[in-house]
Amino acid sequence: MLICPRCGGTLFWRLATGQRRCGRCGLTRKFDRTYWNAAKMTPYWKGRLIEYFCRGVPAYRLRHQIPLDIKTIQRWFRILRIAIYAHEMKEMKALLAMAGAVSPPADGALRFGSDFTVSNGQLALGIYKGNGRVFTLPVSLAAASADAGGVAGPGRLHACHESLVCMVLDIRGNSVVGGGEGAPRKDREIPADIEGFWTFARQWLKRYRGVPRAYFPLYLKEIEWRYNHRSENLVKIIRNLLDQRVPADPDPLRP
Repeated sequence: MLICPRCGGTLFWRLATGQRRCGRCGLTRKFDRTYWNAAKMTPYWKGRLIEYFCRGVPAYRLRHQIPLDIKTIQRWFRILRIAIYAHEMKEMKALLAMAGAVSPPADGALRFGSDFTVSNGQLALGIYKGNGRVFTLPVSLAAASADAGGVAGPGRLHACHESLVCMVLDIRGNSVVGGGEGAPRKDREIPADIEGFWTFARQWLKRYRGVPRAYFPLYLKEIEWRYNHRSENLVKIIRNLLDQRVPADPDPLRP
């Protein structure tokens, strides 16, 4: 059932343009559009840009190679990341619910959050290993500093238990800074899969030359998606994701 994101109404009129208009507040939108149709470009250039994206070519390197405006390229890349983000968050929540991993660790300092948020100039996140995959998930800390929260310095991994590692990242200006080393703070061993993922993630974050804070969750989930499917055909996978319908509910990460 469609629900109007503005007024919560459920009665819609279908227009000849393919859009739907809320019968209560008049909001008009294409609620059934797919990610593939979210950008006004020819299918040829959409496909070419998907190939560049899967190869890891940043948008700024394409500004002199293809006859499209840099903002058009950036918006299409952002749509690709949003499709990946929506898929990975859905898979992660299903896995955590199935594994019963939504309860906080025994140390009491860590709490799972509903979204990636910034507090006191730092962003806290967890890295969870389960079902042969690695997921990044938002967490909130009672204190972001090492003295109060019991978490290692910015960019360093801290083992919470055998399948969960948490860390904090610094925010400098409008960018998220990875930094740090992968060494654990305590004597508990970091799982090899998680340590390998964070090494992989730091390399990709350096390639992007700084990630805007507002879109950091998109980049983080993209890197997670690349790591979990590193031995598969990324072009084929993302084309399947683009056939999914864009959610009708408003999303702050949507372009």
